[in-house]
Amino acid sequence: MYTLPLFVNQWQTWLIILVVVLVLFGATRLPALSKSLGQSVKIFRNEMKTDDDAKAAGTADGEASGPAKPVDGSTSDKS
Repeated sequence: MYTLPLFVNQWQTWLIILVVVLVLFGATRLPALSKSLGQSVKIFRNEMKTDDDAKAAGTADGEASGPAKPVDGSTSDKS
């Protein structure tokens, strides 16, 4: 007996998946969902670019090369 793989370019399988997604999320929420996903990807790419720029600049941005210190100068022991 030969069985077809589930996700191998079968339009029927993708149609069923599309119907299930439409039922779960509703047709009115899908555009908002795709917009927020696109904005998240855009923010991620911008952060990756600024991180690469900061690494290329080295420590010229005023960053210390050693371990981070607390801002207020206090120690972590609060007894």
